[in-house]
Amino acid sequence: MPVKHHSIVIDPSRRRFLQKSFAGMGWMMAGTMLSRCSSDGNGGSVTSNIANLGPLRDPDENGLRLPEGFTSRVVARSGMEVESSGYVWHNAPDGGAVFVTDDGGWIYVSNSETVSTVGAGASAVRFASNGDIVDAYRILEGTNLNCAGGVTPWGTWLSCEELSTGQVWECDPLGQSSAVVRPSMGVFQHEAVAIDEANRHAYMTEDVGDGRFYRFVYDAPGDLSAGELQVAEVMGGGPEGMVEWRTVPDPSAADTDTRLQVPSSTPFDGGEGIWCHQGIVYFSTKGDNRIWAYDTGTAMLTILYDAATSSTPILTGVDNLTVSPAGDVLVAEDGGNMEIVAITAEGTLLPLVQVTGHEESEITGPAFDPSLQRLYFSSQRGPNGGDPLGQSGITYEVTGPFFV
Repeated sequence: MPVKHHSIVIDPSRRRFLQKSFAGMGWMMAGTMLSRCSSDGNGGSVTSNIANLGPLRDPDENGLRLPEGFTSRVVARSGMEVESSGYVWHNAPDGGAVFVTDDGGWIYVSNSETVSTVGAGASAVRFASNGDIVDAYRILEGTNLNCAGGVTPWGTWLSCEELSTGQVWECDPLGQSSAVVRPSMGVFQHEAVAIDEANRHAYMTEDVGDGRFYRFVYDAPGDLSAGELQVAEVMGGGPEGMVEWRTVPDPSAADTDTRLQVPSSTPFDGGEGIWCHQGIVYFSTKGDNRIWAYDTGTAMLTILYDAATSSTPILTGVDNLTVSPAGDVLVAEDGGNMEIVAITAEGTLLPLVQVTGHEESEITGPAFDPSLQRLYFSSQRGPNGGDPLGQSGITYEVTGPFFV
């Protein structure tokens, strides 16, 4: 039975914003990739098959261990041309997302966690409606250590710089308009962003040992150019509890690091991936191997998974994550067993794929195509994990019955 999915029709106010800031975009973002915390309208339109998948089999010709009935292909390799596009794929592929095009195809965007002198920024691979690769190109350049990021409901990619002077860059996945920096979202070691469109909130993680959990309240719908940056304080003294949001005095961090400006704010041990689904903001902290869940309605923060206390601690090195329309939280490992592990809506942990022979690498950028039958991700440093420039990075596509 075909999988149902929804695209987002950009409303007139957002269309005016896009026409002003990113002229020439003739596409919509996939409903499967909708990163807002309000109900996205498709939570009940698909049924997850993940809990029914069998164990991972022996490695295939691409070195991936997959469940029965799944196949893989290599989409791109760092330093090599993507198909016949003429575009050489970037080093160290990191955070990624999928966007639907108006011809029935889709685009997979990917960050490059290197420095500007050897690339960095972000690139994109464009697919036809049958899954063939038809183009590849750059969408962001001149930036540094572009780690993860996030998608917006109005159809742009937010690329995050993971360094002390890092900022958020809003990008056109078609590559037709120049990326725009969003300084009001703060200067700090950005990791990832998730948009709560209903409340005009952008939630952000910070990848340092005492990083913070941030919220940017943007002034106008579909416009991240202005707003107030806030930081979370978890009340009660424990890791879980009610969150109160404090205003950051100076988002530019001209004199004091952003995370240190509100002394009462709560530190988190290495913030990583973040995603919004039906009112819940999920994010990971790699330093303590935890997955968190923040309820935007009640302002309560709880721990969804903790490797130190879990009865099935198969997930370690938690990093990039995404959430399916059915509520499965897919977490990519940085190290660990080099797996993508699903935390199902029922709370069961199941490995979906394992990359073999890449022991010193990390899995990055998990994202589904519009049909929910293809999963994209990368091994950032590939089999040569000791290379800090990620010149052996590989981007994959895994196809199979994730949903029915």
